[in-house]
Amino acid sequence: MNIKELFFFARGFWDHPARVGSIIPSSRFLANQMTKPIAWDRVSTVAELGSGTGAITQTIREKAKDSTKVILFEMDKTMREYLRKQYPKYPCYFNARHLVEKINHEGIDKLDAIVSGLPFFNFTAEVREALLEQVVQALKPNGLFITYQYSLHMKKILAEKLIIEDIKYVPLNIPPAFVYICRKK
Repeated sequence: MNIKELFFFARGFWDHPARVGSIIPSSRFLANQMTKPIAWDRVSTVAELGSGTGAITQTIREKAKDSTKVILFEMDKTMREYLRKQYPKYPCYFNARHLVEKINHEGIDKLDAIVSGLPFFNFTAEVREALLEQVVQALKPNGLFITYQYSLHMKKILAEKLIIEDIKYVPLNIPPAFVYICRKK
């Protein structure tokens, strides 16, 4: 993490705290926990929602095969432009509420895995429902959805749409986070 990334994140949090969710990027400990459940030797398509400045994207790039198709989503314009420069191989779109449309645009029918840094609990019920519906529609049968949150408030909501296989606590992150490892029903 460099000074530029810290500045982008702090500014994004200041401008849109409900959308950004944290004042600094995810730690490498959180990034590792988010990508650990994915069978990288078997996945061919992955999306990352709420990519920020690429803290988790970097770990995805390290673990994914060269042939793995990775698509990013980030609402903050400055962070999105930064991601496009840092990860030119990965298409980066504005709004995850159009996930299915955008993966189809990239020639992908369904995703093997979705990794998310979106602060779901900060969103209205309508936005949260629309996003989760996109996640379910975009995943292959048995596909993985991995998201982190700063509380356990999303457990019931996620369990209505997905199978929660595990929840990992990551204390070495600011703030500490819970990683939900879910599978499509």
